Amino acid sequence: MEFTGGGRLAIRITPDDVGKRVSVRRLTGSGGAADRFTDTVGVLTSWDEGVLLITRRTGESVRILETSLVAGKVVPAAPARRRGPAAGFEELARVMARAWQPVESEPLGQWELRASSGFTRRANSVLPLGDPGLPLDAALAQVRAWYGRRGLPAYIQAATGAAGTQERLCAELEARGWHREVSAEVRIGGLAPIGDLEAEVERVRLARSVDDAWLRRYQRSRVPGAHVLRVLGSGPSVWFATVGGEGDAPAAIGRCVVDGRWAGFMAVEVDPSQRRRGLARTVMTALARRALDEGASAAWLQVETDNDPARALYEGMGFGTHHRYHHFRPA
Repeated sequence: MEFTGGGRLAIRITPDDVGKRVSVRRLTGSGGAADRFTDTVGVLTSWDEGVLLITRRTGESVRILETSLVAGKVVPAAPARRRGPAAGFEELARVMARAWQPVESEPLGQWELRASSGFTRRANSVLPLGDPGLPLDAALAQVRAWYGRRGLPAYIQAATGAAGTQERLCAELEARGWHREVSAEVRIGGLAPIGDLEAEVERVRLARSVDDAWLRRYQRSRVPGAHVLRVLGSGPSVWFATVGGEGDAPAAIGRCVVDGRWAGFMAVEVDPSQRRRGLARTVMTALARRALDEGASAAWLQVETDNDPARALYEGMGFGTHHRYHHFRPA
């Protein structure tokens, strides 16, 4: 916090600093002996009618009364804490979008409206990388109408937690009654360390297309129609991994999309009766080696924030969190 020459805290932010990363200190309570200071760091997304809205790295929005402020200042962008390759948000967002392409899409300014008959939120949500070309309320009305014509709920995928992410958009959506339905972490890491892991990769069968056995293990769609197959098969260089099991369904599966220097891992699933035997790591190691052969050097994946076992697995494999994304849906 800032101090004046006399040792007092100072408020060095104004409404002109909206959009900047700030650190503020406020007094909680009503002026009694039990009052305490609380610090908040994040993007100042609005300052209206005496109320500041600050969005933290996690996407949480904090509303603070101007009258409770005792100090505040603009601070530099958050230092990179991730392990692995350097990556800008927009580059990574576009790589991830190419790895999971919708059945149909339509531009709205620089936003992309995506639909795939309801198969996964990622393939049925707006990717808002840029300006929609309309005032936000008008753009949101068009979004709701576009998805309504397809009998689908309207979702917008927006990110927080890294330089260039969309804290302000998240706050604007929340202010208009849109709520976060699910959040996920985007994690990145070096590809070579994954390929160097000791694993029984000879058990893994790699294929360019998905087959019936792979689909029997896949849990995202019980009856995979043409739209599911189209999304699964989309991407610059797609690989499917299968580890055979004792029954009709494989013991483990996985999907990898190679796109330039990036290899994205998706749909890594293991038979519940076969878990804790290293099969997920085996699948990812086999896919990583194939991606290395194609010239990739960096890895990414997505994991929902409440999936603690998967988060622990990926942490142990060297993946660090780059940013988080959230799917917003109108009330």
